[in-house]
Amino acid sequence: MGKLLFLILNSALLWCWSSMISPSACLQNQTDRLALASFKNAIHKDPFGVLSSWNDSTHHCEWHGIVCSKGHPGRVISLILISHGLEGFLSPHIGNLSFLRVMVLQNNSFSSEIPSQIGNLLQLHRLILSNNSFGGLIPSNLSRCLNLCILDLIDNQLVGGIHSNLGSLPRLEILDLAKNRLVGPIPPSIGNLSQLLELSLGENAFHGEIPKDFSRLKRLEVLLLGLNKLTGEIPPGIFNISSLRDFFVGWNQLWGSFPSDIGNTLPSLYCLGASHNLLTGTIPSSLTNATSLEKLLLYNNSFHGPIPKTLGRLKYLKFFVLGLNQLQDDLSFISSLANCSSLDTLTVESNLIHGWLPTSISNLSSSLNRIFMANNHIQGTIPSALRNLYNLSVLSLENNLLTGCIPDSIGALHSLQGLSLSRNMFTGEVPSSIGNITSLYILDLATNNFHGFIPQSLGNCKQLITLDFSNNSLIGLVPVEMMGLSSLSIIFSLAHNKLSGSLPLQVGSLINLAELDLSYNRLTGLIPASISDCLRLEWLYLEANSFHGQIPKGLRPLRGLQELDLSNNNFAGPIPSFLAELSLLTYLNLSFNELEGQVPEGGVFLNVSAVSVSENSELCGGAPGLKLPLCKLPSSNKSSTTMIFVVAISLLCSAFLLLSVFWYHKKKQTRTDASTSFSLEHQFLRISYEELLRATDKFSEINLIGKGTYGTVYKGILDGNATVAVKVLHLTQRGALRSFFSECQTLGAIRHRNLVKILSVYSGMDFRGNDFKALIYEFMANESLEEWLHPQTIGQDDERGESRNLRLVQRLHIAIDIATAIEYLHKGCYPAIVHGDLKPSNVLLNNDMVAQVGDFGLAKIISTMSVEAIGVQDQGSSTSTAVRGSIGYVPPEYGMGNEVSTLGDAYSYGILLLEIFTGKRPTEEAFGHNLNLHSFVQMALPDQAMDIVDLRLWSEVGDQQQEIKIKDCIISIFKLGVACSMESPSDRMDMTEAIGKLYSIKASYEG
Repeated sequence: MGKLLFLILNSALLWCWSSMISPSACLQNQTDRLALASFKNAIHKDPFGVLSSWNDSTHHCEWHGIVCSKGHPGRVISLILISHGLEGFLSPHIGNLSFLRVMVLQNNSFSSEIPSQIGNLLQLHRLILSNNSFGGLIPSNLSRCLNLCILDLIDNQLVGGIHSNLGSLPRLEILDLAKNRLVGPIPPSIGNLSQLLELSLGENAFHGEIPKDFSRLKRLEVLLLGLNKLTGEIPPGIFNISSLRDFFVGWNQLWGSFPSDIGNTLPSLYCLGASHNLLTGTIPSSLTNATSLEKLLLYNNSFHGPIPKTLGRLKYLKFFVLGLNQLQDDLSFISSLANCSSLDTLTVESNLIHGWLPTSISNLSSSLNRIFMANNHIQGTIPSALRNLYNLSVLSLENNLLTGCIPDSIGALHSLQGLSLSRNMFTGEVPSSIGNITSLYILDLATNNFHGFIPQSLGNCKQLITLDFSNNSLIGLVPVEMMGLSSLSIIFSLAHNKLSGSLPLQVGSLINLAELDLSYNRLTGLIPASISDCLRLEWLYLEANSFHGQIPKGLRPLRGLQELDLSNNNFAGPIPSFLAELSLLTYLNLSFNELEGQVPEGGVFLNVSAVSVSENSELCGGAPGLKLPLCKLPSSNKSSTTMIFVVAISLLCSAFLLLSVFWYHKKKQTRTDASTSFSLEHQFLRISYEELLRATDKFSEINLIGKGTYGTVYKGILDGNATVAVKVLHLTQRGALRSFFSECQTLGAIRHRNLVKILSVYSGMDFRGNDFKALIYEFMANESLEEWLHPQTIGQDDERGESRNLRLVQRLHIAIDIATAIEYLHKGCYPAIVHGDLKPSNVLLNNDMVAQVGDFGLAKIISTMSVEAIGVQDQGSSTSTAVRGSIGYVPPEYGMGNEVSTLGDAYSYGILLLEIFTGKRPTEEAFGHNLNLHSFVQMALPDQAMDIVDLRLWSEVGDQQQEIKIKDCIISIFKLGVACSMESPSDRMDMTEAIGKLYSIKASYEG
C-alpha cells in the first residue's frame, strides 16, 4: 500500500511539473488522488474493467467517471459510476474529496455502511446511492452538507430511523429513502425542508402519524408514504400544498376523510392513492377539478355515499379503483366516464351499488381492460353494444341482480380472459358465440336460470382452466367437445342441472383436472374406464344421478383423490377394496345405492366420520362405528370328518398363501413405496385463506422471500409443518390475472424433477371480502440462481454457512438441469409449452442444489408453431404492447411481433448459460446499444474466453494442467451459449442437441 501511494504521489508531481503547476498547489490536490486510490482499493469486483483507467499512467482527472474543477486544477468535483456492477464498500477516504459536488453510484453492488466521513463533503450537491446493498444507519452528520440538493438512497438495506437533523438541509429538493428497512416515527423536522420537491419514504416500516409539519412543504410535488405502518389522520395542511402531483399513502392504517375541496386545493394532482386504509367519508366531487388526475386508487376503505357524476371532466383518468367500500349509489356516473378516453380499469365491486346497468357502459373507452362490479345490487341486462369494448380482458359482474339473456355479441370480445356472471338471474340459453372467445381462462356462469343445451362451440376455448355452469336448468347431453379441454385444471362443474345421457368416454382427456362435479343431474350408464387417465383428480362428485353398474376399477389409479361422492345412484356389487388404499381420501359417500357385501376396514373406512354407506341394505361388517350387521359365515351340514379334512386343507392352503403373500409383499414393497411417494409428491392440497394467514404469520415481512411485478412471495409453514412458498398475486397489477391463469394452467399440467412443483392454488376472498389469489409451491431452501450469480452482499452465506459461490461443476449441473426442464416442456409435453421468461430469478435451487425452473406466468401452451404471440400490455400506456419476457433474455424476433416458439426459449437459455459462466447480466450498461452478452462472448472466443469468465471460477485454477481443462471447458460452454442465442431462430441449437453437448463437456472436464 505504501509503495502504491508513493508511486501515485510521484506520478502526480511529474504531472504538476509538466503542466507548469506550482508544487504547493500540486500537493494540495494530492489528497484527491489518494482518496480515489483508496476508493478503488475498496472495490472487490469490477466486471467491466471501468476502473482500469485509474492507474499511474494518467492523471486522475482523466480517470473514468471523474470530473475535475477548471478553476482548481486537480480537485475532483464529480464522481459518477452508474450500473457498472461494482462490488465492495465505500472507502471512508471518500470524505477527503473536499471539492466534490456530485457523487452518483446508483445500481451497483456496494455494501457495508455508508461512511460517516461523507459528512465532510461540505460542497456536495447530489448524493445518489440508490439500488445498492448499503446497510447500517443513515449517517447523521449528513446534516453538515448544507449544499445538498438531492439525497437518494432508495432500494438499499438501511436500518434504524431518520435522524432529525436531516431537516436542517436548507437546499434539499429531493429526499428519497424508499425500499429500505427504516423504522420509527418520521421526524417532524422534515417539515423544515422548505425547498423540498419530492419525498419518498415508502416500503419501509415507519410507524406513528404523518407529521403535521409536512404542511409547511409548500413546493412539494411528490409525497410517497405507502407500504408502512402509519396511523392517525392525514394532516389537513397537506391538502393545501397546491403543487402536489403524486400523493400515495396506500397500505397503512390511516383514518379520517378527505376534505371536500381537495380538487380545488390540489389542482395538479395526477395520482391519489390511499387503498388499504381505514378512511371514511365521501368521495369529494371537487376531485373533478383536478383535471390531470390519472389514478384514483381508494380500494378497501370505508368510503360511503355517492360517486361523483362529473368524473367525465377527468379526461386522462386511467385507473378508477373504488372497490370494497360502502358506496351507495346507482350507476349514473358511468355515462360521464365515456369522456375518459384512456380509461383502463373500472373497479367498484363489493359496494352498495344499485340500480340498472346503463347502456352507456358500452360507450366507455375502447382501451378499457377490466371491469369489476361484482357483489353489488345491480339490475338490468347486459347491453349487446358491449362488444364495443373489444380490448376487455376481465368482465366480473357476479353476485348481482342482473336478468335477461347474455347477448350473442359477447362473442366479439376476443380479448376476454375472465368472464364471471355467476349468482345473478340470467335466463335464456348460453350463447354459442362464447366459443369464439378462444382466449378465455375462466368462464363462470353458475347459479343463474340458464336453460337449453350446453354449446358445443365451447370446445374451441382451449385455454380454459375453470368452467362452472352449476346451479342452472341446462338439459341435453354433456358435450363430447368439452371433454377435449385438457387445459381444464382447477374446476369443471355442471352440477345441479338437468343433464341426461351418459358420461362421455372421452372424460379421460381431462388429464389436468383437479375437481369434477357432475352431481344432481340425470346422468345414466356406467362410469367410463377412461376416468383412470384423470390422474390429477382430487375432488370427484357424481352424486344424485342414475349411474349404475359396479364402482369402476378406473378409480383405482386416482391416488390423489381426497373427496369422492357417489351417493344417490344405482351402483351395485361390492365396495372395492382399493378405496381403502387411496391414502389421501378424507371424504367418501356411497350412501343410497345398491351395494352389497363386506365393507373394507382399512384406510378411509377407519374414520367413520369421513365415510357414509347408509341405505345400502346388503352391506355388512366394517368399522363398528358404521353400525352395520356382522357378516354371516356360510353354513355347512358336512360330517365332522369332512369338516376336519376341509380345515386341514384350508390350513395347508393358508400356510402356502401366507408364504406367497410374504414374498409378494417383499417384491411389491418397493413398488408400493414408490407409489406412495408419488402420491404424496403430487397431492394437491386444499388450503384455506385462514391457513395461509397462519402459515405466513399474517403475511409478515419477516417471511418475505421476494417481490415481483405480479406477486409477492412469502415463506410459510402449514398446519402439518410442511414448509412452502406462497405467491400472493398483485391483482391490481395489469397482467397479474393472466400470469395467475397461465401458471395454474401450465404447472397443473406438468410434472418433472427440474420443474417447480405447485402444491395448491387459492382463489377466493380474504377476510375483508377482497378478491385474493395465491399459488402455493414447494419451498426451495437455496433460493434462486439470481442470488448465487449476483449476491446482494459480498461474502453472503447460505443457510449452512457456506460461501455463496458456485463451483464450475455445480454450474454445469445447473445448466444441464435447466436444459432438461426446457426440453421436457418442448418435447415431453403435449401440446408443447413455451416458458417465455427464462432468467436466473426464475430458476430455483433445492437442498441438493438441483435446479428447478419456475414462474410460468408468461408460459404459453402451443399446439402448433403458428400460435399468435401473447402481447403483455404495458401498464404505462393503453396503446403500447410490451415485449414478451424479460429484457435481455427475450429473443429479438419477439420484439418484431413474431410468434412465440420453442426457439425463443432456446435463445433465452443461451443467454442464461452465458450469464452463468461470465457472471454478467445481459442488461449491463457497458454493453451499450451496439453490443449484447451474445456478441460480447462471441468476440472473446476463443483466445480471450478466460478474460471474460466469472472471476470466482479462477479460485479453482491450480496447476497448469487444471487451468487448461477449465479453459477448454469454458470455451466449449461459451460456444454452446452462442449457438443457442443466434439472432436468427433457424440458426439456433435446440435443447436436445444442447443437452448432448453439455454432457459431453461435463465428461471431458471430469475425465
